[in-house]
Amino acid sequence: MTKRKPAAEHIYKVIFTNQGQVYEIYAATVTQGELFGFIEVEQLLFGERSKLIVDSSEEHLKTEFSGVKRVFLPMHSVVRIDEVEKQGAARITASEGGASVVKAFPLPAPTGKPPSR
Repeated sequence: MTKRKPAAEHIYKVIFTNQGQVYEIYAATVTQGELFGFIEVEQLLFGERSKLIVDSSEEHLKTEFSGVKRVFLPMHSVVRIDEVEKQGAARITASEGGASVVKAFPLPAPTGKPPSR
C-alpha cells in the first residue's frame, strides 16, 4: 500500500489551452471549485529567481499571474492535471503543428426537432 503525502507537499502540473497556446503551470492546490464548470487552481508555484538561466516563458507566466490568488479555468480548456513528485518549469507553447497539437473536445450533436415558431 502506498503512503499519501501530506496535503502541504502535493504538487500538481496543470496543462490547459488559452488563446491558441498551451500553458503548463504548477500549483499546490487544485479543486473542482465553487463555480460550476470551472477548475480552481491556487498557490501557483514558480522556479527560483536565483537561476543563472532565465526562461522567458516562465518569466512571462510570473508576470501574467502576479498578484493572482486563484485561477478559475473552464473545464473544457483543461487538457490534463497530474500530481507530480517535483516541480518543473512553467511554460507556454504554441498549439499549432508538431506532435503536441491540442484540439477542442467535440461537442455533442443537437438532437430533437428544431423549435417551432
